[in-house]
Amino acid sequence: MVRKKKSMQLFHEYFEEWVELYKEGAVRPLTLRKYEVAQQYLMELAPNLKLCDLDRKSYQKLLNEYALTHEKQTTMDFHHQIKGAILDAVDEGLIERNPTRKIIIKGKEPAIKKPKFLNQFEVQALLKQLNLTDTINWDWFILLVTKTGLRFSEALALTPNDFDFSKQQIDVNKSWSYKGTKGNFQPTKNESSKRKIQLDWQTAMQFSQLIKNLEQDKPIFVTKRVFNSTINNRLKVLCIQADIPIITIHSLRHTHASLLIFSGVSIASVAKRLGHSSMSTTQETYLHIIQELENQDNEKIMRHLAQLM
Repeated sequence: MVRKKKSMQLFHEYFEEWVELYKEGAVRPLTLRKYEVAQQYLMELAPNLKLCDLDRKSYQKLLNEYALTHEKQTTMDFHHQIKGAILDAVDEGLIERNPTRKIIIKGKEPAIKKPKFLNQFEVQALLKQLNLTDTINWDWFILLVTKTGLRFSEALALTPNDFDFSKQQIDVNKSWSYKGTKGNFQPTKNESSKRKIQLDWQTAMQFSQLIKNLEQDKPIFVTKRVFNSTINNRLKVLCIQADIPIITIHSLRHTHASLLIFSGVSIASVAKRLGHSSMSTTQETYLHIIQELENQDNEKIMRHLAQLM
């Protein structure tokens, strides 16, 4: 009787309770916000959909309606966010069959993608435009991200204590919550994000002088509320001055990884430096580069074999 009554519950209400029970306090605030946004869409797109009425057809209809205003990848993300709750409802016997089986992901045409990374010559042109003053500024931030591949929030969280100049290393052990009205330290994206990143000697020497008089446990870049757009706007100006494609600060992370892969650094080492949870993440993200290198390797193999005759 209780199970039957529960199966009559509205899906968006069940999902809201599920998020509160299983996700609050277990995921990062930014991730939790994505679940909350998904719940808002469920209320909007399927306000009267009950658990007992959730079958493959009604679920496909829900995804199709979401896909009308979202790209395919975003629709896929939405599907993954609510799928966990649905599978739990199936396990609880509130839904007879798994309605997510053989689902079709649709979506509107993706927008024109901005360049994801710069090549070596473009990076050199960009760095020549930097105004590297005697005190910390956002150009130093751009240089450091280019040289290390740090995530935006990781770089913001750096304090003098995180630098070990005797070993030329940065200890990445936290990130900075910059999306709230008051920024603060927070955990890294995941456990594998905690890592030590080697610095080149020149960058290590530069930063040893820049931060020597700063408070040891305070962020070196953050003095007031930080907006992602502030750094991206500065980067845009620099890209225009350098006459190179306009990219974002996150693209500098991609650029860092791409240059390492092109120079022959192993995928395992790149994954560790970026703080990826697995090498598969690195391989999927930079598949186009890996394929290009494989094509070059094939040409080398063929030239070598031809010379054996």
